[in-house]
Parts: sequence; C-alpha cells; structure tokens
Amino acid sequence: MAEWETVILDGEKMISRREAHDHLTERLGLPEYYGRNLDGLYDLLTERQGPTRIVIRQGDTLLSWLGDYGKALIQTLLDADRANPGLEVLFSEE
Repeated sequence: MAEWETVILDGEKMISRREAHDHLTERLGLPEYYGRNLDGLYDLLTERQGPTRIVIRQGDTLLSWLGDYGKALIQTLLDADRANPGLEVLFSEE
C-alpha cells in the first residue's frame, strides 16, 4: 500500500480568495487549468490518485477572513474527502 502524502494548508495564508487559491495551487500542485474555483478544486481532488491527507491548520482564521467563501471552501474539501477514498481531510489546532 502506498504511503500517504500529507499536505498542510495554512488558514493564515488564505486571507482572500486570490491568496486562498494561490496557496491551494502551491500546496496541492494544482494545474492552472482548474480555474481557481471551488468546482474545479472539487473535480481535481475527487480525481486525485494516490493517498493524500490534507491537514487544515488555522481553520478559524480562514473562516474569519473568508466568511461564507471559507465555509464553502472547507465544505468542498470535505465533500471531496467523502467522494475519494484516497483523500482524507483533517483539522489541526496548531
């Protein structure tokens, strides 16, 4: 069985939509064609091969800066987690 790749997402680096998608692109190695939107993010995460663990740090900070968009972003990650057995989304208090 393949070893899980762990990707850390830092809520303190996602203080605007643009910066959130910059951080997601960098940390998850997303291609430019994903469109920097939540639908494209979901599609890529549900198609992602190999076991990947996404750890969200400072989720409260992300929510305080992005509000409803932050909630939608987290929901997109959780929905992709449910759809892809090789994807796991966790939250860290660190």
